[in-house]
Amino acid sequence: MRIGKALQLAVTLLAAAFLLVPTIQSVLAGLTVNYFQGLKSGLTLKWVIEVWALYSGSIFLSLGIALACLVMTLLIGVPAAYAMARNPGRLTRALEEFISLPLAIPGLALALALLQLYGSYKGFRLSWTFILVGHVLYTLPFMVRAVMSVLAAIDLKTLEEGAASLGAGPARRFVDIVIPNALPGILAGALTVVTLSIGEFNLTWMLHTPYLKTLPVGLADSYASMRLEIASAYTLIFFVMIVPLLLAMQWASARAQRITR
Repeated sequence: MRIGKALQLAVTLLAAAFLLVPTIQSVLAGLTVNYFQGLKSGLTLKWVIEVWALYSGSIFLSLGIALACLVMTLLIGVPAAYAMARNPGRLTRALEEFISLPLAIPGLALALALLQLYGSYKGFRLSWTFILVGHVLYTLPFMVRAVMSVLAAIDLKTLEEGAASLGAGPARRFVDIVIPNALPGILAGALTVVTLSIGEFNLTWMLHTPYLKTLPVGLADSYASMRLEIASAYTLIFFVMIVPLLLAMQWASARAQRITR
């Protein structure tokens, strides 16, 4: 028994080291005066300030697109999941597979299809909403499936029938019955949508323009054309933005689950 626990602990520590050691090394590289000399060259915020000056627009653009993507997936995904949960059957399963189709298609292929369809609309092509459409198509299945999994675990039909017997209409039932019960799935889907939107690269790389670079595209650009210290400082800013957001949304999801129980 002790050997098994020790083995589990060793595997856990190895996995944590595999993830944390490169992260710590990258963070330190963004704070050192010279990466090749290491910490003995001294620590500085020069590279972080330079990255902010060069790529602050990309940072705010990524956050804006991620929040807009979240709003769109909530407006489309939650009602869609509710409708499919209320009407299970062959057509619903086919529709669910169709919604999930972007996950089976490489991001580059999905972006190419969008370019072929809408590339001739210059105003739309040069707008950040063009990237938003791609992100919504890519992240919508995660919101729909997260909400559907929660609705499938409750007796939705009985709850709605009880509310209807008390005079609640369809809109009132959706707001007062469906959304509170589906809140853990909504928050879990929101966490996935925001993180995927901020970190999505392949699709965005095809859809972006020189004036519309998101965080991952800017990171690739900094690694290709800048000093290693600047690229590492960019990674540090990425972590500072993403980690608190993930912790906050996970806390909100756990709290929603406790309240629901």
